Formats: sequence, structure tokens, C-alpha cells
Amino acid sequence: MPKLTKRLVESLTVESRDYFVWDDEVKGFGVRVMRSGTRTYQVQYRKGGRTRRASIGRHGTVTVQQARQRAKELLGDVASGGNPVEEISQHRRASTVAALCERFFEAHVMERCKPSTQREYRRSIDFFINPAIGTFKVVDVERRDIAELHHKLRDKPYQANRTLGVLSKMFNLAEVWGLRPDGSNPCRHVPKYRERKRERYLSQAELRRLGEVLADCERSGSESPYVVAAFKLLILTGCRLGEIQTLRWDYLTPNGMELPDSKTGARRIPLPSAARAVLDALPHDPGNPYVIAGRIEGQHITDLQHPWRRIRDLAGLNDVRIHDLRHTYASNAVSSGMPIQMVGRLLGHTQLQTTMRYAHLADDPVRKAAEENAAALSEGLGLGLRARTTPLRVVKG
Repeated sequence: MPKLTKRLVESLTVESRDYFVWDDEVKGFGVRVMRSGTRTYQVQYRKGGRTRRASIGRHGTVTVQQARQRAKELLGDVASGGNPVEEISQHRRASTVAALCERFFEAHVMERCKPSTQREYRRSIDFFINPAIGTFKVVDVERRDIAELHHKLRDKPYQANRTLGVLSKMFNLAEVWGLRPDGSNPCRHVPKYRERKRERYLSQAELRRLGEVLADCERSGSESPYVVAAFKLLILTGCRLGEIQTLRWDYLTPNGMELPDSKTGARRIPLPSAARAVLDALPHDPGNPYVIAGRIEGQHITDLQHPWRRIRDLAGLNDVRIHDLRHTYASNAVSSGMPIQMVGRLLGHTQLQTTMRYAHLADDPVRKAAEENAAALSEGLGLGLRARTTPLRVVKG
């Protein structure tokens, strides 16, 4: 067996079948000459009673010196108890991130998540995760890959953080399923972007304008009575859009709306008299179980976004989202002096921290009460001061 050199490898003749020429310097290192004329460098060893062989690279792509050095490294792993060929084979068979995404979606998301969450996860997978790292092997994904993906979405901080959350959950399950070592989640220590929570509440004047537009739409027939009723119910109950959109007549009881399922599970929502009046005025088709009936027989309205855009434009509320009606309900409750815990119960929050975003609004009734109390005391002191209706001007220095 001669020592393999560039000249020797290129001088080897092509035969009717593949054959090997082994190097006399490094045992187990050789070149395979194929019937097509292609020459590939090989490494061969025995492990567990079996002969293992792997290709190092094609002649011309790698030099004989590079191939010999790589063969030494692989054979060194064997001498240390490793089995590099098996490891290479396992890596080739290893799951890709795209395959993990599908398993994650089918085995976890579809089984455990609400439809709205399923849609959000599907969007993150299809638009952000798979295009960036879908072809990566699950075992090869590193923190820098996740950080780079997250950074590319920096102009969309909310979407960036939601996508990071999807990835984190997915790689946690990859460990459970044995696709990665324990404690190897590459999303760890990747900091989230700061999100600015939007707080838009309708003033009393804006509420009046909205009410007038809803009444005009109902009278003119430009919007269906179900569309108008949906927005009235959202304002009067503080419900989430999906809770009103999919509300069924059999959910209505003397105790309120008994929802068997919602974002936070089964929920009972009080129905004040104003909301019941809206429901009583709605046409009730016995063949349609849904309160907010759609055009398709037996179905609910599937699109309230387009009607809302038409209505808000007429009311001059171009920056108001449907979810802001829920914010308005909450802000009005807190500003009227309702305890923050009670507001959380009305909104169906499971954690007080979620409701605390409205806590600062509780200062309004406190300030008003302080002014009224001080005015009464000032009368007793003979100061003759009336309750101040404008804020104090603070003089600095």
C-alpha cells in the first residue's frame, strides 16, 4: 500500500467497478475510485465487531493532506472510545427545525392551545421560524442563531418576543422528546425587547359620538343589527372580541353569560340591564345558535374588523381598535372607584398583574375625593375656598 499523494490519486485508473487504495502512513485512510471516475477520500475502522466507513470528501474539493489530517482526527476519536461514523449517521437522520415545528404544532399546539393561539403560533412558524432556521438540524441550533432571528424582528418588538416564546417552548419539548440534551435550550438568556403597552380609552365625548354612529347605522341599515349589537355588547360587558363573536343563545342565563370556554377557561360574565336590552332587541333565528348571526346559515359573523373600520371612521376614531373598547370598559370601572380586584374579575383576568395596568387610573377618584374633603374642611376653617377644578401649577426652583 503506497502513501497517497496528489499525483498517485490522479494516476489511478478507472475500472469496471469501484475499488479502494489504502494509505500506508495512516491505517484506515484511503481513496475510493468509482466507476464514474470520481475519487473520494475514506476513513475505515472496526467498532463493536463491525466495519465502519465514512467519506471525508471528494478529491479536488479537499486535498490529500487535508483528508489525511481529518482521518487522523476521526481515528483519534475511535481510539478514545468514540464512534464518529455512527455519530455522523445519526446527525444525518436528525430532525430538522421544520420537522420539529410540525411535531410541536400537532402534538402540543393543536392539543393544548386555543384557536387564536394556534393561529398566532402557526404564523410565527410559517413566516419567521422556518424561513430563518427551518433547514437547521435541531441539535445544531445555537443561541446565536436564535439571537440573530430575534434581532431581525427588532422593528416589530411584539412579534419578536412572541416568536422567541414559541421557540423557547418548542426547544423545551425537544429536550423532553430526546432531540436535544437536557438544559440546552438555545433561547435561554436571549433578552426580550421592551414592549410599549398601548392604552387607548374612549372619553365620554367619544363614546357619545360612537353611540350616535351606531344608532345611525342601525336606522339606515348600512350595518346589520348583529354588527351594531356586537360593538354595544363589547362596550357594555368588557368582553373579548371572540367571546361576543361566538356567543350562543344557550349561554345566556338569569345569572349572565355562562361561557363553557374562553381564553382563561370557563367563565361567568354578568349581564347588566343595558346589555340585556341590546340582546332582547336582536332578532333570534331558531335555526342559528349564535347571537351575532352571520350571513351563512347557522354560523356567527366571522369578520367584525371591516365593519369596525367603517364605523370608527364615521365616528372620527381612526386610532381606536376593537380591543380598546375593552380598555374603555376597564378604565371607566377603575376611574369610578371600583377596586382593582373586582375589575380583574369582571375582565376575566387570572392574574392581578394583568389588571394592574389600569391601577394608575384609580388616582382620579382619589384626587377628586381629596379636593371635595379639603373644600369642606376649608369652609369649616372659614377660608371660603372652593374645590379646585384645575391642577396646581408647580413652580420649579
